[in-house]
Formats: sequence, structure tokens, C-alpha cells
Amino acid sequence: MCRSIKTLRPPALPEEATDDEIRAAALQYVRKVSGFRAPAAHNQEVFDHAVDTIAQATAELLSGLEIRGRTPRSAG
Repeated sequence: MCRSIKTLRPPALPEEATDDEIRAAALQYVRKVSGFRAPAAHNQEVFDHAVDTIAQATAELLSGLEIRGRTPRSAG
């Protein structure tokens, strides 16, 4: 669906995904689903909340994944 969102887990990334990379992926997802690159002022709050929620869920997912040969990082 969102071809421009890159895989954020090892070994696709040599290092752990940064908060900026996670947020960029969440923003791209919300843009795709909503159909808005930049929402109107009256939609900004709900748009930003969706990005924050998805970024948090993504960070939790990545921190909990067990990748062969690696240990999960602690949620934080």
C-alpha cells in the first residue's frame, strides 16, 4: 500500500530505527490513508494525533520483535 515506507527492522536497517524514521513512516501512512499530504487547519489536530499514535505503536512493535540472532530492545 505505502511503497515509500521502508522496512524499519533489522536486518533491513543496520541499526535500530530512529524516532525520526519511525515518525516519517507514520506520517507517510497517515497521508496515504487520509488522502491528504497536508490537512486543512480544521483537520490538523486529528491528523497529528493519528501520526503520534501510529508512531508509538510502531515503536512498540519494533521493540518487541524478536529477530533471529538478536534480542528485543527494551520498550522506552
